[in-house]
Amino acid sequence: MIEMDDTDRRLLAALRRDGRASVSDLSVELGVTRATVRARMARLSNVGEIRGFTVVTRGDLAQSPVRALTMLGIEGPGMDRIRRQLSGRREVQAVHATNGKWDLIVELGTATLEDLDAVLRDIRRLEGVSTSETSLLLSTSRYSRV
Repeated sequence: MIEMDDTDRRLLAALRRDGRASVSDLSVELGVTRATVRARMARLSNVGEIRGFTVVTRGDLAQSPVRALTMLGIEGPGMDRIRRQLSGRREVQAVHATNGKWDLIVELGTATLEDLDAVLRDIRRLEGVSTSETSLLLSTSRYSRV
């Protein structure tokens, strides 16, 4: 982890709000030069703090209007196998390893509730999945850490 100052944190917050913001707009927002913004973005990218930029389109959300988080408890040594099986499904948007009560958190996206039900049924049948809990995502807000 690198040492970040207030300008770095504000830059990351601005990029979270709008990953396509121009260097000029970022420099005005942060009150620094364009060269400073470019240098900081390069440094944050080089050390891995910024891993990339992505675009979520209206079409992406339209294809998967039903979104959910499924928490899974894994029994036995099958964690890597289950992660591979989950990652191969088109409905799975991300698989997160975690600590605490749940071993994995799976982000799902489907076209209908019936499709979600079918995916959940398949996931619960995977060998090694001992417990699960699913929450539907009703809305998502972007936030900044300023």
